[in-house]
Amino acid sequence: MKPYRLRTDLTREILDDFAMPLGIKHVDLSPPQQGYTVMYSPADENSPDSYSFHVVVSHERLRDVVRATFNLLSDNVFGIIEIGSRDAYRSTDTYIGDDPLGRQAFLEVWDVYEDFLLEDGGIGAGANSDDPFVEVFIDQWKGLAIHVPLSQRENVEQMLAGFGLEEVAQTWGEEESNPNNPGSSELRSVLDLTDDFAPDVDEILLQLRHAWNLVLDIEPDTNKDEKDRELGRTLWHVVLIAQSQQDEQAGAYVSIWLTAESANEVGQLVNQAMDDQTEWEMVDVFSLDRIAFDDRPDEMDKLQPRPTESKVHMVEVEPWSSAPTAEA
Repeated sequence: MKPYRLRTDLTREILDDFAMPLGIKHVDLSPPQQGYTVMYSPADENSPDSYSFHVVVSHERLRDVVRATFNLLSDNVFGIIEIGSRDAYRSTDTYIGDDPLGRQAFLEVWDVYEDFLLEDGGIGAGANSDDPFVEVFIDQWKGLAIHVPLSQRENVEQMLAGFGLEEVAQTWGEEESNPNNPGSSELRSVLDLTDDFAPDVDEILLQLRHAWNLVLDIEPDTNKDEKDRELGRTLWHVVLIAQSQQDEQAGAYVSIWLTAESANEVGQLVNQAMDDQTEWEMVDVFSLDRIAFDDRPDEMDKLQPRPTESKVHMVEVEPWSSAPTAEA
């Protein structure tokens, strides 16, 4: 797979003296106050008592601040990715590290994808570490979230002061013209896809998943929406990467449509479906999404709105001549 390239035809949006990431186009935004806010966060089941900083700086300053903040992490870290979801029942896909990796190994991958991660308005990325719990995360708007133990507040403030950053009452305003309000801005693609072999967002996500040992953060045994409501049996669409059993240089995308009551049940049905594909061996899961009934393919127009059984409905294989790589 070729390295990604950023588009060169985009003009960066500037709000007064605040430079936006390339992936965000201004519609009705007021410039933020550069600096940071800080608040106390009580302990929960995932993290202890901490201070949560949120840092907003103009784009030309962001890289250096982020790099310095990564030094707060311990030697072993867990990567994090958040990205807009195609799933019909959640708005965001969150991927978290399944196994720890060395901070230096994490940063080597970050180096490769940094330009994309700091410019694209649809993806957030970062890492956390244990003992003590510290998290550094750059959100889709490229605000920098820092969570540290109570004892490290002064260290973080001194680090930020070294960049000329001070605590402010608020960064982005609370009025309508701020990034959190619909209609205030538009997202635009930052990747140059004029070359048919250039990786798109999905392929970059696949590479990051492999490089940082990331797994989709969903409950495997239930089927709930993002408001924790039980959905029961729904329609799923799974795309697999497969390798030819006869030619190791040949591969395919395998598209599987099925109904199931959980991700674990999806996995069981997918394995059964691939048992019938004697020419192909599954290499990886490219995507896994629940699909609204009205968005089912035309070939499945006889499917009932409330399926009474879990089963595979359709399998399609799209071969390619040389298999893609997921290596960073």
